[in-house]
Amino acid sequence: MDQERQFAFERLDVYKHARILVRDIYRLQNKFPAEERFALGSQIRRSAISITSNIAEGTGRNSIKEKIHFVEIAFGSLTEAFCQLQTAQDLDYVTEDDIRELRPKFNRVAALLSLLKRSLDSRLND
Repeated sequence: MDQERQFAFERLDVYKHARILVRDIYRLQNKFPAEERFALGSQIRRSAISITSNIAEGTGRNSIKEKIHFVEIAFGSLTEAFCQLQTAQDLDYVTEDDIRELRPKFNRVAALLSLLKRSLDSRLND
């Protein structure tokens, strides 16, 4: 895609990594029993998609404080999705190996969100 036509969030590494994580969460959720796809599965999908949505929404805000707020919401959604996947593991919908495989992606997005927040914090304090 032409760089001039991209939204600012599309160029962020954190957004790119979060998109991959969301895709992988959706794929993993397909292992759930049919009756759970619309209960816990739906909840996991909502929290996962909230990660990328809040990254995108934050970049569209004018104030640094608002940008930080949306990064914090994205981080909360990230940890919520991980917690819900652990619940899915406890219910034997996914395996420990499934979680182990995704954990580095969660950690990477968490680290990138923290870096983005730190960067925004420094701009706020300038």
